[in-house]
Amino acid sequence: MADPSAAAGPTLQSLRAQIDALDLKLLALLNERASLALAVGELKKAEGSIVFRPEREAQVIDGLKRANPGPLRADSVAPIWREVMSACRALETPTRVAFLGPAGTFSEEAALGYFGSSIVRLPCASFDEVLHATLAGAADFGVVPVENSTEGVVARSLDLFLTTPLFIVGETNLIVRHNLLRRENSLDAIAAVCAHPQALAQCHGWLANHLPHAERRPVASNAEGARIAAADSTLAAIASERAGSEFGLHVVAPAIQDDAHNRTRFAILADPQRHPRPSACGHDCTSLVVSVPNRPGAVHDMLVPLKQHGVSMSRFESRPARSGQWEYYFYIDIQGHPDEPHVAAALQGLRSVCAFFKLLGTYPIDVH
Repeated sequence: MADPSAAAGPTLQSLRAQIDALDLKLLALLNERASLALAVGELKKAEGSIVFRPEREAQVIDGLKRANPGPLRADSVAPIWREVMSACRALETPTRVAFLGPAGTFSEEAALGYFGSSIVRLPCASFDEVLHATLAGAADFGVVPVENSTEGVVARSLDLFLTTPLFIVGETNLIVRHNLLRRENSLDAIAAVCAHPQALAQCHGWLANHLPHAERRPVASNAEGARIAAADSTLAAIASERAGSEFGLHVVAPAIQDDAHNRTRFAILADPQRHPRPSACGHDCTSLVVSVPNRPGAVHDMLVPLKQHGVSMSRFESRPARSGQWEYYFYIDIQGHPDEPHVAAALQGLRSVCAFFKLLGTYPIDVH
């Protein structure tokens, strides 16, 4: 006679037992991977190689996404393996990462998303300080925002790229959800809203509709705004949920950004004297800044080499050169790597027609 319990299918208790057994197997495999990572680290030390190679990690994650049979979603694979690789890297040498602080900023969130949580965090008071800490060696990498899908470029970051010897070695994109945070769980009697100017601009419509009489008070970062609001019950802040938890604030209104799909792009910076340029991985981006002589057709001539050599341009931004002569710097992203012959030829042709030419970085991009 058939067992009626078997016909009913697995029980919750039996499924949990299977999960517990698999977790133990996963833990054993992760420790086996960590042992191999330590062995790789010893070889790297002997060779004088660096620990973190963004193109290598991108290739590993891309391969796992392609091989993923499901039911895990492909976009869930990347953060899982970034944490695994972050924990393994930390066994060799913890990665020190500078970002705009204090704790709870979107820059910190971007750093954790890119490097994983097993890093040494170095919050900085400004973008300038992020670059200085990275250049001075206090941090191995710096993370700065460069572009927002609502408000466009982050001007200070682009201006700093002109003079810094740091090199872009990676990028990461973050979905930015702005929340109104406050000590009191109410919209009543808010005298001012504190946030970074970009966040205030990204929430302009919501603030105009819901808090038209409240002052909009710009501060150095959203997390700094949360810190200030935590000390004054008449103030509110626009920041992440992480910042709210950090400073003990209520989420009075969630997701108040005007664009529901608001995203910010961050650049990962390193000193090329200590961290070599990433090798080509098959889906690379190259960033540069140029200027051209102030004459008719100069901008057209600048773009001709890209077309001649079949190189696609994915970004084109201009910034005033501050010379008083109505001259501009052009920030350009192109698809490909300078080690590829057609990209190298296009860059050589572009350099020949430019009055100023600076390669800002070349790095792997997420194509999934």
